[in-house]
Amino acid sequence: MPGFISRLFSVQNLLPKEGAFGEIPSTKEAYSGLIRIALPSVCEMVLMSLISMVDTMMVSGIGTSAVAAVGLVSQPRLLFMCFFIALNIGVTAIVARRKGENRRGEANLCLRNALIIAIALSAVLVSIGLSTAPWIMRFAGARPGETLEDSIAYFTILIYAFPLNAISMAICAAQRGVGNTRLTMYVNITANLVNVLFNWLLINGIGPFPRLGIVGAAIATDIGIAVGFLFALFSLLNGRGGDSFLHISRHDNWRLDPQTTRGIARLAGSAMLEQLALRFGFFAYYIIVASLGTQAYAAHQIACQFLNLSFTFGDGIGVASTAMVGQMLGRKRPDLAHMYGKIGQRLAVVTAILIASTVALLRAPLVGMFVHTSSAQDMQVRMLAEQLMLIVAAFQLFQTSSVVMSGALRGAGDTRYVARVSLLTVAVMRPGLAFLFSYVLGTVLGHPQIALLGCWAASLLDMVTRMTLCLRRFNGGKWHDIRV
Repeated sequence: MPGFISRLFSVQNLLPKEGAFGEIPSTKEAYSGLIRIALPSVCEMVLMSLISMVDTMMVSGIGTSAVAAVGLVSQPRLLFMCFFIALNIGVTAIVARRKGENRRGEANLCLRNALIIAIALSAVLVSIGLSTAPWIMRFAGARPGETLEDSIAYFTILIYAFPLNAISMAICAAQRGVGNTRLTMYVNITANLVNVLFNWLLINGIGPFPRLGIVGAAIATDIGIAVGFLFALFSLLNGRGGDSFLHISRHDNWRLDPQTTRGIARLAGSAMLEQLALRFGFFAYYIIVASLGTQAYAAHQIACQFLNLSFTFGDGIGVASTAMVGQMLGRKRPDLAHMYGKIGQRLAVVTAILIASTVALLRAPLVGMFVHTSSAQDMQVRMLAEQLMLIVAAFQLFQTSSVVMSGALRGAGDTRYVARVSLLTVAVMRPGLAFLFSYVLGTVLGHPQIALLGCWAASLLDMVTRMTLCLRRFNGGKWHDIRV
Protein backbone atom coordinates (compact mmCIF):
# COMPACT_ATOMS: atom_id res chain seq x y z
CA MET A 1 0.00 0.00 0.00
CA PRO A 2 2.74 2.59 0.81
CA GLY A 3 4.29 1.88 -2.61
CA PHE A 4 0.91 2.38 -4.31
CA ILE A 5 0.35 5.68 -2.47
CA SER A 6 3.87 6.85 -3.39
CA ARG A 7 3.21 6.13 -7.07
CA LEU A 8 -0.19 7.82 -6.88
CA PHE A 9 1.32 11.08 -5.65
CA SER A 10 4.72 11.02 -7.39
CA VAL A 11 5.25 13.91 -9.83
CA GLN A 12 6.73 11.50 -12.37
CA ASN A 13 3.31 9.87 -12.70
CA LEU A 14 1.51 13.21 -12.97
CA LEU A 15 3.25 14.40 -16.13
CA PRO A 16 1.48 14.23 -19.52
CA LYS A 17 1.99 11.17 -21.69
CA GLU A 18 4.68 13.03 -23.68
CA GLY A 19 6.78 13.23 -20.50
CA ALA A 20 8.85 16.15 -19.19
CA PHE A 21 10.10 18.91 -21.52
CA GLY A 22 12.87 19.93 -19.16
CA GLU A 23 13.89 19.88 -15.53
CA ILE A 24 11.05 19.16 -13.09
CA PRO A 25 10.88 19.79 -9.34
CA SER A 26 10.94 16.99 -6.80
CA THR A 27 7.64 15.67 -5.48
CA LYS A 28 8.15 17.55 -2.22
CA GLU A 29 9.03 20.82 -4.00
CA ALA A 30 6.09 20.56 -6.39
CA TYR A 31 3.51 19.89 -3.69
CA SER A 32 5.01 22.59 -1.47
CA GLY A 33 4.83 25.12 -4.32
CA LEU A 34 1.15 24.49 -4.95
CA ILE A 35 0.25 24.33 -1.26
CA ARG A 36 1.98 27.69 -0.69
CA ILE A 37 -0.52 29.31 -3.05
CA ALA A 38 -3.46 27.08 -2.16
CA LEU A 39 -3.27 27.35 1.63
CA PRO A 40 -4.12 31.08 1.94
CA SER A 41 -6.85 30.63 -0.65
CA VAL A 42 -8.33 27.63 1.17
CA CYS A 43 -8.15 29.48 4.49
CA GLU A 44 -9.79 32.51 2.90
CA MET A 45 -12.67 30.59 1.38
CA VAL A 46 -13.24 28.23 4.30
CA LEU A 47 -13.25 31.10 6.79
CA MET A 48 -15.57 33.10 4.53
CA SER A 49 -17.91 30.12 4.34
CA LEU A 50 -17.77 29.65 8.10
CA ILE A 51 -18.53 33.33 8.57
CA SER A 52 -21.43 32.96 6.13
CA MET A 53 -22.70 30.08 8.27
CA VAL A 54 -22.47 32.29 11.35
CA ASP A 55 -24.36 34.92 9.36
CA THR A 56 -27.11 32.39 8.64
CA MET A 57 -27.18 31.25 12.27
CA MET A 58 -27.65 34.88 13.35
CA VAL A 59 -30.53 35.26 10.92
CA SER A 60 -31.98 31.92 12.07
CA GLY A 61 -32.51 33.52 15.48
CA ILE A 62 -35.30 35.54 13.81
CA GLY A 63 -36.98 32.32 12.57
CA THR A 64 -36.85 29.66 9.84
CA SER A 65 -38.84 31.91 7.50
CA ALA A 66 -36.03 34.49 7.76
CA VAL A 67 -33.49 31.80 6.78
CA ALA A 68 -35.65 30.95 3.76
CA ALA A 69 -36.04 34.65 2.80
CA VAL A 70 -32.28 35.28 2.87
CA GLY A 71 -31.68 32.04 0.98
CA LEU A 72 -34.08 33.09 -1.77
CA VAL A 73 -31.95 36.18 -2.39
CA SER A 74 -28.79 34.15 -3.01
CA GLN A 75 -29.58 32.94 -6.53
CA PRO A 76 -30.85 36.29 -7.95
CA ARG A 77 -27.82 37.98 -6.43
CA LEU A 78 -25.48 35.43 -7.96
CA LEU A 79 -27.28 35.84 -11.28
CA PHE A 80 -26.34 39.51 -11.20
CA MET A 81 -22.82 38.76 -9.99
CA CYS A 82 -22.18 36.22 -12.77
CA PHE A 83 -21.16 39.07 -15.10
CA PHE A 84 -18.33 39.99 -12.76
CA ILE A 85 -17.40 36.37 -12.06
CA ALA A 86 -17.06 35.75 -15.82
CA LEU A 87 -14.99 38.92 -16.25
CA ASN A 88 -12.70 37.87 -13.44
CA ILE A 89 -12.14 34.37 -14.81
CA GLY A 90 -10.67 36.06 -17.88
CA VAL A 91 -8.64 38.47 -15.74
CA THR A 92 -7.12 35.68 -13.63
CA ALA A 93 -6.17 33.61 -16.69
CA ILE A 94 -4.58 36.54 -18.55
CA VAL A 95 -2.72 37.96 -15.54
CA ALA A 96 -1.41 34.48 -14.64
CA ARG A 97 -0.11 34.02 -18.19
CA ARG A 98 1.53 37.49 -18.18
CA LYS A 99 3.10 36.72 -14.83
CA GLY A 100 4.64 33.58 -16.30
CA GLU A 101 5.88 35.62 -19.27
CA ASN A 102 7.13 38.37 -16.89
CA ARG A 103 5.16 41.04 -18.79
CA ARG A 104 4.22 43.25 -15.85
CA GLY A 105 3.01 46.23 -17.84
CA GLU A 106 0.51 44.17 -19.81
CA ALA A 107 -0.76 42.48 -16.64
CA ASN A 108 -1.50 45.89 -15.12
CA LEU A 109 -3.10 47.08 -18.35
CA CYS A 110 -5.43 44.07 -18.17
CA LEU A 111 -6.31 44.98 -14.58
CA ARG A 112 -7.10 48.61 -15.43
CA ASN A 113 -9.32 47.59 -18.33
CA ALA A 114 -11.12 45.10 -16.10
CA LEU A 115 -11.79 47.79 -13.48
CA ILE A 116 -13.32 50.12 -16.08
CA ILE A 117 -15.56 47.36 -17.41
CA ALA A 118 -16.58 46.34 -13.87
CA ILE A 119 -17.61 49.89 -12.95
CA ALA A 120 -19.69 50.31 -16.12
CA LEU A 121 -21.39 46.92 -15.71
CA SER A 122 -22.20 47.51 -12.06
CA ALA A 123 -23.89 50.84 -12.81
CA VAL A 124 -26.21 49.13 -15.31
CA LEU A 125 -27.00 46.26 -12.95
CA VAL A 126 -27.75 48.53 -10.01
CA SER A 127 -30.34 50.33 -12.12
CA ILE A 128 -31.92 47.06 -13.28
CA GLY A 129 -31.90 45.52 -9.80
CA LEU A 130 -33.54 48.45 -8.05
CA SER A 131 -36.35 48.67 -10.61
CA THR A 132 -37.15 44.94 -10.78
CA ALA A 133 -36.50 43.65 -7.23
CA PRO A 134 -40.17 42.73 -6.38
CA TRP A 135 -40.64 40.85 -9.65
CA ILE A 136 -37.30 39.03 -9.30
CA MET A 137 -38.06 37.81 -5.79
CA ARG A 138 -41.53 36.61 -6.75
CA PHE A 139 -39.99 34.72 -9.63
CA ALA A 140 -37.41 33.23 -7.25
CA GLY A 141 -40.24 31.67 -5.25
CA ALA A 142 -40.75 34.17 -2.43
CA ARG A 143 -44.27 34.01 -1.00
CA PRO A 144 -46.32 37.03 0.14
CA GLY A 145 -46.82 37.09 3.88
CA GLU A 146 -43.99 34.56 4.43
CA THR A 147 -40.75 35.48 2.66
CA LEU A 148 -41.53 38.05 -0.07
CA GLU A 149 -41.31 41.26 1.94
CA ASP A 150 -38.09 40.33 3.75
CA SER A 151 -36.41 39.02 0.61
CA ILE A 152 -37.20 42.22 -1.34
CA ALA A 153 -35.77 44.39 1.44
CA TYR A 154 -32.62 42.25 1.72
CA PHE A 155 -32.01 42.12 -2.04
CA THR A 156 -32.59 45.87 -2.56
CA ILE A 157 -30.08 46.88 0.10
CA LEU A 158 -27.43 44.51 -1.27
CA ILE A 159 -27.80 46.01 -4.75
CA TYR A 160 -26.37 49.36 -3.60
CA ALA A 161 -22.99 47.77 -2.82
CA PHE A 162 -22.58 46.19 -6.28
CA PRO A 163 -20.06 48.75 -7.64
CA LEU A 164 -17.72 48.38 -4.65
CA ASN A 165 -18.10 44.61 -4.73
CA ALA A 166 -17.33 44.49 -8.47
CA ILE A 167 -14.12 46.50 -8.11
CA SER A 168 -12.94 44.44 -5.14
CA MET A 169 -13.62 41.19 -7.02
CA ALA A 170 -11.62 42.36 -10.05
CA ILE A 171 -8.64 43.30 -7.92
CA CYS A 172 -8.70 39.99 -6.06
CA ALA A 173 -8.99 38.07 -9.34
CA ALA A 174 -5.85 39.73 -10.66
CA GLN A 175 -3.98 39.13 -7.40
CA ARG A 176 -4.89 35.43 -7.55
CA GLY A 177 -3.49 35.32 -11.08
CA VAL A 178 -0.05 36.35 -9.83
CA GLY A 179 -0.34 33.93 -6.92
CA ASN A 180 -0.89 36.61 -4.26
CA THR A 181 -3.60 34.60 -2.51
CA ARG A 182 -2.51 35.85 0.91
CA LEU A 183 -3.64 39.38 0.03
CA THR A 184 -7.05 38.22 -1.17
CA MET A 185 -7.38 36.18 2.02
CA TYR A 186 -6.83 39.29 4.14
CA VAL A 187 -9.28 41.33 2.05
CA ASN A 188 -12.15 38.89 2.15
CA ILE A 189 -11.75 37.66 5.71
CA THR A 190 -11.61 41.24 7.00
CA ALA A 191 -14.73 42.15 5.02
CA ASN A 192 -16.62 39.15 6.35
CA LEU A 193 -15.57 39.68 9.96
CA VAL A 194 -16.83 43.25 9.72
CA ASN A 195 -20.05 41.84 8.29
CA VAL A 196 -20.49 39.50 11.28
CA LEU A 197 -19.76 42.28 13.77
CA PHE A 198 -22.42 44.55 12.29
CA ASN A 199 -24.80 41.60 11.98
CA TRP A 200 -24.60 41.20 15.73
CA LEU A 201 -25.08 44.93 16.30
CA LEU A 202 -27.84 45.57 13.77
CA ILE A 203 -29.87 42.35 13.79
CA ASN A 204 -30.21 42.34 17.56
CA GLY A 205 -30.01 46.08 18.31
CA ILE A 206 -26.96 46.02 20.58
CA GLY A 207 -26.16 49.22 22.50
CA PRO A 208 -27.01 52.38 20.56
CA PHE A 209 -27.71 50.44 17.35
CA PRO A 210 -31.36 49.88 16.33
CA ARG A 211 -32.86 46.37 16.10
CA LEU A 212 -33.31 45.95 12.33
CA GLY A 213 -33.57 42.19 11.82
CA ILE A 214 -33.07 41.13 8.19
CA VAL A 215 -32.60 44.75 7.10
CA GLY A 216 -29.74 44.98 9.59
CA ALA A 217 -28.17 41.82 8.12
CA ALA A 218 -28.25 43.38 4.63
CA ILE A 219 -26.74 46.67 5.85
CA ALA A 220 -24.00 44.72 7.66
CA THR A 221 -23.16 42.92 4.40
CA ASP A 222 -22.83 46.26 2.59
CA ILE A 223 -20.54 47.64 5.30
CA GLY A 224 -18.34 44.53 5.03
CA ILE A 225 -18.16 44.90 1.24
CA ALA A 226 -17.10 48.56 1.61
CA VAL A 227 -14.29 47.63 4.00
CA GLY A 228 -13.09 44.90 1.63
CA PHE A 229 -13.11 47.37 -1.25
CA LEU A 230 -10.91 49.83 0.63
CA PHE A 231 -8.47 47.08 1.62
CA ALA A 232 -8.21 45.77 -1.97
CA LEU A 233 -7.77 49.25 -3.45
CA PHE A 234 -5.08 50.13 -0.93
CA SER A 235 -3.08 47.04 -1.97
CA LEU A 236 -2.82 48.41 -5.52
CA LEU A 237 -2.12 52.03 -4.62
CA ASN A 238 0.91 50.86 -2.62
CA GLY A 239 2.01 48.30 -5.17
CA ARG A 240 4.43 50.30 -7.31
CA GLY A 241 7.53 49.44 -5.38
CA GLY A 242 8.94 46.30 -3.80
CA ASP A 243 7.97 42.85 -4.97
CA SER A 244 4.37 43.64 -5.88
CA PHE A 245 3.54 42.73 -9.47
CA LEU A 246 0.32 44.76 -9.67
CA HIS A 247 -0.28 48.47 -9.09
CA ILE A 248 -2.47 51.32 -10.28
CA SER A 249 -2.03 55.09 -10.31
CA ARG A 250 -4.07 58.06 -11.49
CA HIS A 251 -1.17 58.83 -13.84
CA ASP A 252 -1.65 55.52 -15.70
CA ASN A 253 -3.38 55.32 -19.06
CA TRP A 254 -7.02 54.55 -18.15
CA ARG A 255 -8.38 54.31 -21.67
CA LEU A 256 -9.70 50.97 -22.83
CA ASP A 257 -7.10 49.17 -24.92
CA PRO A 258 -8.84 47.35 -27.84
CA GLN A 259 -6.44 44.39 -27.94
CA THR A 260 -6.51 43.87 -24.19
CA THR A 261 -10.28 44.25 -24.08
CA ARG A 262 -10.69 41.69 -26.86
CA GLY A 263 -8.49 39.24 -24.95
CA ILE A 264 -10.56 39.66 -21.80
CA ALA A 265 -13.80 39.44 -23.78
CA ARG A 266 -12.76 36.22 -25.53
CA LEU A 267 -12.15 34.38 -22.27
CA ALA A 268 -14.88 36.14 -20.33
CA GLY A 269 -17.39 35.48 -23.11
CA SER A 270 -17.06 31.72 -22.72
CA ALA A 271 -16.97 32.12 -18.95
CA MET A 272 -20.13 34.22 -19.22
CA LEU A 273 -21.85 31.37 -21.03
CA GLU A 274 -20.75 29.08 -18.20
CA GLN A 275 -21.97 31.49 -15.54
CA LEU A 276 -25.32 32.00 -17.24
CA ALA A 277 -25.71 28.23 -17.50
CA LEU A 278 -24.84 27.89 -13.81
CA ARG A 279 -27.16 30.67 -12.73
CA PHE A 280 -30.03 29.51 -14.94
CA GLY A 281 -29.63 25.93 -13.74
CA PHE A 282 -29.29 26.84 -10.08
CA PHE A 283 -32.12 29.38 -10.30
CA ALA A 284 -34.47 26.84 -11.89
CA TYR A 285 -33.34 24.23 -9.38
CA TYR A 286 -33.94 26.53 -6.43
CA ILE A 287 -37.40 27.43 -7.72
CA ILE A 288 -38.22 23.71 -7.80
CA VAL A 289 -36.95 23.27 -4.24
CA ALA A 290 -38.79 26.40 -3.04
CA SER A 291 -42.03 24.98 -4.43
CA LEU A 292 -41.76 22.11 -1.93
CA GLY A 293 -42.59 24.47 0.97
CA THR A 294 -40.90 26.64 3.58
CA GLN A 295 -39.78 23.74 5.80
CA ALA A 296 -38.22 21.86 2.90
CA TYR A 297 -36.47 25.01 1.70
CA ALA A 298 -35.18 25.79 5.19
CA ALA A 299 -33.72 22.24 5.43
CA HIS A 300 -32.23 22.73 1.99
CA GLN A 301 -30.58 25.98 3.09
CA ILE A 302 -29.08 24.36 6.18
CA ALA A 303 -27.57 21.50 4.15
CA CYS A 304 -26.33 24.02 1.58
CA GLN A 305 -24.31 25.78 4.29
CA PHE A 306 -22.20 22.64 4.69
CA LEU A 307 -22.12 21.88 0.97
CA ASN A 308 -20.85 25.41 0.33
CA LEU A 309 -18.30 25.05 3.13
CA SER A 310 -16.96 21.83 1.64
CA PHE A 311 -16.97 23.42 -1.82
CA THR A 312 -14.58 26.10 -0.60
CA PHE A 313 -11.82 23.56 0.06
CA GLY A 314 -11.89 22.47 -3.57
CA ASP A 315 -12.30 26.05 -4.74
CA GLY A 316 -9.24 27.17 -2.79
CA ILE A 317 -7.11 24.40 -4.31
CA GLY A 318 -8.66 25.23 -7.69
CA VAL A 319 -7.49 28.84 -7.41
CA ALA A 320 -3.92 27.64 -6.93
CA SER A 321 -4.27 25.26 -9.88
CA THR A 322 -5.59 28.08 -12.06
CA ALA A 323 -2.64 30.31 -11.20
CA MET A 324 0.03 27.61 -11.56
CA VAL A 325 -1.33 26.22 -14.83
CA GLY A 326 -1.49 29.72 -16.34
CA GLN A 327 1.97 30.67 -15.14
CA MET A 328 3.58 27.43 -16.35
CA LEU A 329 1.99 27.82 -19.79
CA GLY A 330 3.35 31.37 -19.82
CA ARG A 331 6.81 29.88 -19.27
CA LYS A 332 6.22 27.47 -22.21
CA ARG A 333 6.13 24.45 -19.88
CA PRO A 334 2.83 22.62 -20.54
CA ASP A 335 4.32 19.55 -18.86
CA LEU A 336 4.58 21.43 -15.55
CA ALA A 337 1.13 22.95 -16.09
CA HIS A 338 -0.25 19.41 -16.45
CA MET A 339 1.66 18.25 -13.39
CA TYR A 340 0.41 21.07 -11.15
CA GLY A 341 -3.17 20.51 -12.28
CA LYS A 342 -2.92 16.84 -11.31
CA ILE A 343 -1.29 17.72 -7.99
CA GLY A 344 -4.29 19.92 -7.25
CA GLN A 345 -6.62 17.02 -8.06
CA ARG A 346 -4.70 14.66 -5.74
CA LEU A 347 -4.92 17.17 -2.90
CA ALA A 348 -8.64 17.54 -3.62
CA VAL A 349 -9.23 13.78 -3.26
CA VAL A 350 -7.52 13.65 0.14
CA THR A 351 -9.50 16.67 1.30
CA ALA A 352 -12.76 15.14 0.05
CA ILE A 353 -12.29 11.92 2.04
CA LEU A 354 -11.70 13.86 5.26
CA ILE A 355 -14.70 16.15 4.74
CA ALA A 356 -17.08 13.33 3.77
CA SER A 357 -16.21 11.38 6.93
CA THR A 358 -16.73 14.42 9.15
CA VAL A 359 -20.08 15.41 7.61
CA ALA A 360 -21.50 11.88 7.76
CA LEU A 361 -20.46 11.23 11.36
CA LEU A 362 -21.34 14.64 12.83
CA ARG A 363 -24.46 15.46 10.81
CA ALA A 364 -26.83 15.60 13.80
CA PRO A 365 -24.91 18.14 15.94
CA LEU A 366 -24.00 20.17 12.85
CA VAL A 367 -27.64 20.53 11.82
CA GLY A 368 -28.57 21.28 15.43
CA MET A 369 -26.63 24.55 15.25
CA PHE A 370 -29.33 25.94 12.94
CA VAL A 371 -32.50 24.59 14.60
CA HIS A 372 -33.23 26.27 17.91
CA THR A 373 -36.64 24.92 19.02
CA SER A 374 -38.40 21.56 19.30
CA SER A 375 -41.58 22.67 17.55
CA ALA A 376 -43.11 20.25 15.04
CA GLN A 377 -42.06 22.44 12.12
CA ASP A 378 -38.47 22.79 13.29
CA MET A 379 -38.16 19.07 14.02
CA GLN A 380 -39.34 18.36 10.46
CA VAL A 381 -36.66 20.75 9.16
CA ARG A 382 -34.03 19.03 11.30
CA MET A 383 -34.95 15.52 10.13
CA LEU A 384 -34.82 16.53 6.46
CA ALA A 385 -31.54 18.40 6.89
CA GLU A 386 -29.86 15.39 8.56
CA GLN A 387 -30.91 13.19 5.64
CA LEU A 388 -29.51 15.71 3.18
CA MET A 389 -26.19 15.72 5.02
CA LEU A 390 -25.56 12.14 3.89
CA ILE A 391 -25.89 13.34 0.29
CA VAL A 392 -23.52 16.22 1.12
CA ALA A 393 -20.98 13.59 2.22
CA ALA A 394 -21.46 11.67 -1.04
CA PHE A 395 -20.86 14.90 -2.99
CA GLN A 396 -17.32 15.39 -1.77
CA LEU A 397 -15.14 13.21 -3.96
CA PHE A 398 -16.86 14.37 -7.15
CA GLN A 399 -17.25 18.02 -6.18
CA THR A 400 -13.67 18.77 -5.13
CA SER A 401 -12.11 17.07 -8.17
CA SER A 402 -14.60 18.79 -10.49
CA VAL A 403 -13.82 22.22 -9.05
CA VAL A 404 -10.04 21.75 -9.26
CA MET A 405 -10.10 20.37 -12.81
CA SER A 406 -12.41 23.18 -13.95
CA GLY A 407 -10.06 25.72 -12.38
CA ALA A 408 -7.04 24.19 -14.12
CA LEU A 409 -8.80 24.30 -17.50
CA ARG A 410 -9.77 27.94 -16.94
CA GLY A 411 -6.16 28.77 -16.09
CA ALA A 412 -5.20 27.35 -19.48
CA GLY A 413 -7.83 29.49 -21.19
CA ASP A 414 -10.07 26.50 -22.01
CA THR A 415 -13.13 28.35 -20.75
CA ARG A 416 -15.27 27.34 -23.74
CA TYR A 417 -15.14 23.64 -22.88
CA VAL A 418 -15.93 24.31 -19.20
CA ALA A 419 -18.89 26.42 -20.34
CA ARG A 420 -20.23 23.59 -22.51
CA VAL A 421 -19.97 21.14 -19.62
CA SER A 422 -21.83 23.52 -17.30
CA LEU A 423 -24.51 24.07 -19.91
CA LEU A 424 -25.10 20.33 -20.18
CA THR A 425 -24.93 19.41 -16.50
CA VAL A 426 -26.14 22.40 -14.51
CA ALA A 427 -28.54 24.08 -16.95
CA VAL A 428 -30.08 20.90 -18.37
CA MET A 429 -29.42 17.84 -16.19
CA ARG A 430 -29.83 19.30 -12.71
CA PRO A 431 -33.17 21.14 -13.07
CA GLY A 432 -34.55 18.54 -15.46
CA LEU A 433 -33.82 15.59 -13.18
CA ALA A 434 -34.84 17.57 -10.09
CA PHE A 435 -38.23 18.32 -11.63
CA LEU A 436 -38.66 14.68 -12.67
CA PHE A 437 -37.62 13.22 -9.31
CA SER A 438 -39.61 15.75 -7.25
CA TYR A 439 -42.69 15.27 -9.45
CA VAL A 440 -42.56 11.49 -9.18
CA LEU A 441 -41.87 11.45 -5.44
CA GLY A 442 -44.08 14.39 -4.51
CA THR A 443 -47.05 14.25 -6.88
CA VAL A 444 -47.24 10.69 -8.17
CA LEU A 445 -46.20 8.87 -4.98
CA GLY A 446 -47.52 11.52 -2.58
CA HIS A 447 -44.33 12.13 -0.58
CA PRO A 448 -43.63 15.89 -0.89
CA GLN A 449 -40.99 15.91 1.87
CA ILE A 450 -39.04 13.02 0.34
CA ALA A 451 -39.18 14.92 -2.97
CA LEU A 452 -36.42 17.14 -1.56
CA LEU A 453 -34.10 14.11 -1.43
CA GLY A 454 -34.89 13.52 -5.09
CA CYS A 455 -33.79 17.05 -5.93
CA TRP A 456 -30.48 16.48 -4.18
CA ALA A 457 -30.00 13.15 -5.94
CA ALA A 458 -30.33 15.08 -9.22
CA SER A 459 -27.57 17.45 -8.04
CA LEU A 460 -25.31 14.51 -7.24
CA LEU A 461 -25.74 13.04 -10.72
CA ASP A 462 -24.93 16.45 -12.20
CA MET A 463 -21.71 16.63 -10.18
CA VAL A 464 -20.57 13.11 -11.11
CA THR A 465 -21.04 13.91 -14.81
CA ARG A 466 -19.24 17.25 -14.50
CA MET A 467 -16.23 15.71 -12.78
CA THR A 468 -15.97 12.92 -15.36
CA LEU A 469 -16.05 15.29 -18.34
CA CYS A 470 -13.57 17.82 -16.89
CA LEU A 471 -11.12 15.14 -15.77
CA ARG A 472 -11.25 13.50 -19.21
CA ARG A 473 -10.62 16.84 -20.93
CA PHE A 474 -7.68 17.67 -18.69
CA ASN A 475 -6.05 14.27 -19.16
CA GLY A 476 -6.44 14.61 -22.94
CA GLY A 477 -4.13 17.66 -22.98
CA LYS A 478 -5.82 19.60 -25.81
CA TRP A 479 -5.58 22.74 -23.66
CA HIS A 480 -1.74 22.72 -23.81
CA ASP A 481 -1.69 24.82 -27.00
CA ILE A 482 -4.37 27.42 -26.22
CA ARG A 483 -3.06 30.97 -26.64
CA VAL A 484 -4.11 33.74 -24.25
